[in-house]
Amino acid sequence: MTDYKNLKLIATSNPHIRGSETTRSIMLDVIIAMCPALIWAIIYFGVEALLLTAVSVIGCVVFEGLYRKLMHKPQSIDDLSAVVTGMLLAFVCPATTPLWMILIGDFFAIIVVKQLFGGIGKNFLNPALAGRAALLASYAGAMTTWLPAGTKAAIGGGMPVDVVSAATPLAYLKTGDLEGLKQIASVGDMFLGKVGGSMGEVSALMLLIGGLYLIWRKVINWQTPVAYIATVAVLTVLFPKAGGAEYMLYSIFGGGLFLGAFFMATDYATSPVTKKGQLIYGIGCGLFTVFIRYFGSYNEGVCYSIMVMNCCTALIDKYTKPVRFGVAKSDKKEAAAK
Repeated sequence: MTDYKNLKLIATSNPHIRGSETTRSIMLDVIIAMCPALIWAIIYFGVEALLLTAVSVIGCVVFEGLYRKLMHKPQSIDDLSAVVTGMLLAFVCPATTPLWMILIGDFFAIIVVKQLFGGIGKNFLNPALAGRAALLASYAGAMTTWLPAGTKAAIGGGMPVDVVSAATPLAYLKTGDLEGLKQIASVGDMFLGKVGGSMGEVSALMLLIGGLYLIWRKVINWQTPVAYIATVAVLTVLFPKAGGAEYMLYSIFGGGLFLGAFFMATDYATSPVTKKGQLIYGIGCGLFTVFIRYFGSYNEGVCYSIMVMNCCTALIDKYTKPVRFGVAKSDKKEAAAK
């Protein structure tokens, strides 16, 4: 006989489609996609880039495992989402970031932003970006100290002896000093990653390779990254501070635009579900990025633009939800008005 008293009704959002993908397999694909950028960071910044990434990953996994154990919740470290968060947080930090500091960012990303809201899929902000924002607010000096192009980082964090920190290309772009920027980096250098900046975001080429892999594997859709990058490109070519199309190329290859577009803005939990919503989301990210870069006190706008749009995801999904089969559009409008 059926025990009707113990039956459970589990209500989840549609579509109800079974697939071979799991959270672990998806996260593994993301890790593979980040490997080209990581390899470039190790080559360009030295073994410190690998050490910083390893410490960040271990920190995220340990914090998540300890929290789940203390709260008597099922363990989730085997889904590899904490590994992805650790890698992404290391990617958006300078190679000179002290190891103890990256652990503070790990704690904030995993415990405060992810686990306190219920764990994977329930956080409304991207954990790695929120961790970076917390570190920037608390340790602005260390988070904006960049190695000159081609300089290896010191083991354990910090600047090598007798080395002076250098401005990133975005600092020149903000002031419209395109000639000054050309003296330290060409457009080709920006694309390849022969410039200063956060260790995992300097090479647009390596990030593009990883992003195309994710699209090929159907882990992410093209709508968000294409809309994001295209919006920044259009705005900077229409309203350049100097140089027209050349200024646009420097703008899209500089900073964390490619990392944000392919790996941050496409986070499942914090981005829209619908294709139309993803286009709107990407355009919004691009608008805020250019606005912050042009008018804000901070040279980079990717981190905060994505977090702002994270907060708009539920609203975007609400108004881009497709009409159910058999339901007239008038009925949908009437239901939305209630």
